[in-house]
Amino acid sequence: MKSSEFDLAIVGAGMVGVSCALWARMRGLSVLLLDENPPGSGASYGNAGTIATYACVPVNSPDILWNLPSLLFSKESPLGIDWAYALRNLPWMLAFLRNCTPARVARITDILGDLLARADSGLDPLIEAAGAGDLMVANDCLYIYSTAAGFARAATGLEGRRRNGVAFDVLEEAAIRALEPALKLPIHKGLMFRGARHVRDPQALIERLHACFLEKGGQWRQTGVTRTEAADDGVTLHLADGGTRVADKVVIAAGAHSKSIAGSGAEALPLDTERGHHLMFHKHGGLVSRPVGWADGGLYATPMAAGLRIAGTVEIAGLEQPKSPHRLAYLKRKAHQMFGDIGAPDEDWLGFRPTMPDALPVIGRSPHSGRILHAFGHQHVGLTLGGITGRIIADLAEDRAPNFDISMFDPKRFGSKSGSR
Repeated sequence: MKSSEFDLAIVGAGMVGVSCALWARMRGLSVLLLDENPPGSGASYGNAGTIATYACVPVNSPDILWNLPSLLFSKESPLGIDWAYALRNLPWMLAFLRNCTPARVARITDILGDLLARADSGLDPLIEAAGAGDLMVANDCLYIYSTAAGFARAATGLEGRRRNGVAFDVLEEAAIRALEPALKLPIHKGLMFRGARHVRDPQALIERLHACFLEKGGQWRQTGVTRTEAADDGVTLHLADGGTRVADKVVIAAGAHSKSIAGSGAEALPLDTERGHHLMFHKHGGLVSRPVGWADGGLYATPMAAGLRIAGTVEIAGLEQPKSPHRLAYLKRKAHQMFGDIGAPDEDWLGFRPTMPDALPVIGRSPHSGRILHAFGHQHVGLTLGGITGRIIADLAEDRAPNFDISMFDPKRFGSKSGSR
């Protein structure tokens, strides 16, 4: 007699977790979704809103090795580091740098390119099911280089995008200013990613997906999970509120917090966080008509329902530190360089991007137990890859092989001391 209460329990209600839940429910599985916070209120809430199917070039880059001193010490760097935290996590930092060689970056680019090419096939059925098409805007995406040197350094990345079928045009300054006349920043050249979309309100998208999940009979419980206990016939979840639940399989999709769930196998993996901040300027959403990325600044300006969002940069400082006044001041300076004096921001925010040192997500069966599935580590493209990750997880939950090779995302690629069941 089956003792499990659910076919699948999913820990984490961000874009990835909710997508996993909805895909599994659409397949007819009984599903319990758990998170201590409301759906979409974590890292998914504050992203730049881009469906970045073009984003196959990883943050790992040979440029980081060549420009490390200026990245680390310049006030105008898009990278911030808490040195005490970095020294405590030196193995992760060194593993990240090892993945910045040209050969490894080319491999990562091609792996991400293949997965991103499938992103729409995972996301669009969810958008349709949830009636969320009104939140999507299809007006391409612009990416700007302010200097000839910066554009020259991007040559390898551009070749990687071409190799992976990314559709883009190279634009000159005059064409860019004609498209987006409010821009004040210096412009050398830019890229227009054809067919790119963005989301007017990322949290509203996740709330729609979550509501659709509930309408289809999925169950939701707002509580954390402290520990999983795998057995031959199911997995017991120990909840933060003191209760337990039993599922045939469990998905760990808690983003940067996934390592905190004992017994899942995630605690043995090299998961860290690239902290990201954003500013909102509520009255200035009409300054641009599409997301505008500024390569030199490491950020995006995105028109959203609530106004203009300035989002981006990377800070290595872990999960415990509060918002960084230096990062927020940097974003404000860059916003004023992009658009002139647009005043003070109305809102600021800090979120935690779950990141592996090889810039690839973890999608697959835990080294600890085949009944525990991992779905985290999507770094800058969780919004984009949530749908296809959900489809893959639904396949694995049904003990079916996905229709393409996912071995590159296997949690076991890092090795494990947690054993296997």
